[in-house]
Amino acid sequence: MNIEQFDYNLPKELIAQYPLDRGKERLLVLDRAEGSLYHKQFEDILEYLSEDDLLVLNDTKVIYARLLGVKATGGRVEVLLIKSISPQRWYCFVKASKPPRPGMELFFDKGLSALIIDRIDDRYEVAFSDPAVVHSVGKIPLPPYIEREVEELDETCYQTVYAHAEGSVAAPTAGLHFTEEILQRIQSKGTQLVYITLHVGPGTFVPVRTQRIEDHTMHSEEFTVSDNAAGAIRLAMATGKRIVAVGTTTSRVLEHLMVRHGEIVPGTGSTNIFIYQGFAFRCVGALLTNFHLPCSTLLMLVAAFGGYDLIINAYKEAVEKEYRFFSYGDAMFIF
Repeated sequence: MNIEQFDYNLPKELIAQYPLDRGKERLLVLDRAEGSLYHKQFEDILEYLSEDDLLVLNDTKVIYARLLGVKATGGRVEVLLIKSISPQRWYCFVKASKPPRPGMELFFDKGLSALIIDRIDDRYEVAFSDPAVVHSVGKIPLPPYIEREVEELDETCYQTVYAHAEGSVAAPTAGLHFTEEILQRIQSKGTQLVYITLHVGPGTFVPVRTQRIEDHTMHSEEFTVSDNAAGAIRLAMATGKRIVAVGTTTSRVLEHLMVRHGEIVPGTGSTNIFIYQGFAFRCVGALLTNFHLPCSTLLMLVAAFGGYDLIINAYKEAVEKEYRFFSYGDAMFIF
C-alpha cells in the first residue's frame, strides 16, 4: 500500500496538550461487523466487556529518559536514553546543533557528565559518570507533538495506574484512561485482567519514510510475558473467550508470539513485527487504542485490525466531532 493512503488532515488544535481526568475522555466505539460508529465516554467501556473477555494490559513504566545538558563549548544538548547496555552505558539519541563525535564530553546537573563512545546509525553509545543519578537528572520524555515543557502533572498522568516494569521512553497511551476504580468495576463484571510488558522505544515516533509501506523496517522493542499471563491467555483462547488488547503495544506482543510460536508462550524477547493491511490476527479479538499520527505504523496496525475503510472514516468523523488526538487524547474501541 502507498503511504499517502494513511494520511489525514488534523487541525493542530485537536492535538491534546494536557490530559483530562482519567476515565472522562471520549470513546469512539467501532463495530466491525455492522460497520457502525458510536460516540461514548470512556467509562462506557464497561458496556462492551463481559465475563467472556480477557483484558490484556501493558504494565511498562516510562523512565526519566530525557536529559538536558551542555557540551564543553557551552552549546545545548539533549540526550534521550533508549536502552541500557550496563549500569553506566546506554544507547541514546543525541540532539545538538552539530552531531557529536566520539570522545566528546557532555555535562548535566548534579555533577553528572557523559562521554560519547561511538555512533551506531542514528544512535550513540554513551557512558555516564554516575549511573546512580542519571534518572534523577532526567525528565519524563513527553512526545514531540506535546509542545510544552514537562510539568509536575506529567509525573503521574504520563504513566498508567498499573505501571510497574521500568523501561519505556513513551507511555502505552491506551492504558492512560484507566483508573483503579474502572479496573475494579471491569473485574466485578467477571472480565479477567492479565499484564504483560513491552517497553515502548523511540521507534514509535519514527515516521515511515518509504513510499511503499511494505518497505518500512520497524525498530525492535523488548517484551516479557510471565508464565501466569501466558497460561491465562492460552486458556482463554482455548475456551473461546475474546482477547481484548489494551493498545497497539500489547497487540504486537501477542501477535508476534502467535506468528513465531503458534501460541502464547512465556519468556523475554524482542519484536520488530510490522502489522499492516492483510495481516491475519490470530489472538486479538478487540482493541482499545488512542488516535494515532498520520502515516504512522500505529495507524496502519489499527487499520489492519478494524478494516481500512472503517478506520479512515472513523478518523474523519473524529476530526469533525473534535475528538482529542494522540497521547493525552481520547480513545477508540474496536470489536
